[in-house]
Amino acid sequence: MADKRYRTTRVRKNSSEYYESLRTKRGVKSIDHYKTPSMKNPSIGDRARIKSIPHIWVYGDRLYKLANQYYGDTRYWWVIAWWNSYPTEAEIPLGARIAIPLNLEDALSALGV
Repeated sequence: MADKRYRTTRVRKNSSEYYESLRTKRGVKSIDHYKTPSMKNPSIGDRARIKSIPHIWVYGDRLYKLANQYYGDTRYWWVIAWWNSYPTEAEIPLGARIAIPLNLEDALSALGV
């Protein structure tokens, strides 16, 4: 399944000289560039409406592991990160209480994806 963030995103085929060494290395004629998706932060109403489960961040936790556990797909780690306003795992302090939205489709819709 393709990452939902990119399903409706415009793709630019880039065959500029700048990427020639990369294209040669990969054996392709062009590099695909995706437009950066525009997402919003979930509102207080979104957070109240969409059922989530609390998780206390402990040593060894990884967003991709939580995404796999709750969504069955490691690629949705960013949903948990964005939902909790943590850009990376390194930003999450030990003992922090994060919320994991249980319905992935509802969470994606709230994020504007």
